[in-house]
Amino acid sequence: MPTIEDLASEIASLRRRVHSTESLLALQDLKARYGDLVDQRFSHGERVREDSLRRVAEAAAQLFTEDGVWDGGPGLGRHVGRGAIAARLARPTLTFSRHLFVKPRIVVDGDRARGRWDILCPCRREDGSSWWMCGFEDDEYVLADGVWLHRSMELTTVFLSRVDRGWEQILV
Repeated sequence: MPTIEDLASEIASLRRRVHSTESLLALQDLKARYGDLVDQRFSHGERVREDSLRRVAEAAAQLFTEDGVWDGGPGLGRHVGRGAIAARLARPTLTFSRHLFVKPRIVVDGDRARGRWDILCPCRREDGSSWWMCGFEDDEYVLADGVWLHRSMELTTVFLSRVDRGWEQILV
């Protein structure tokens, strides 16, 4: 027969497991919302109107902490704080993108977590050329007032190739 201490230990373990599982699901949802928002900057192969673009960029920035870091690498730059992130996202360098985040590897540690997501992103540039971007994003998350937010997100590009040229140069 289990003792009160055994039951208390089991309940504590179950609570940690439930928190971890619920956190994993919430973090997957957070990444999906981010991908949806950054892709809403485009419609029918064009950027949306300025007011819609600004609204979507601000909504995406709200998925970060006040002092969050958005690091798009050498091509897109590093931006700190919601205002700077929203300003960057409101200036897309593309006319179309579709962010496909796959293979999440997430580790939850209480009210903090780390994750790596592979990304495949078909996109189109201003000149009409179609490209494939492939890479990964390393994220840090924090649980703030019961809501998971990005603390930082860093993109590493593995390759960026024109659709008609295949994967000529692999960067990583």
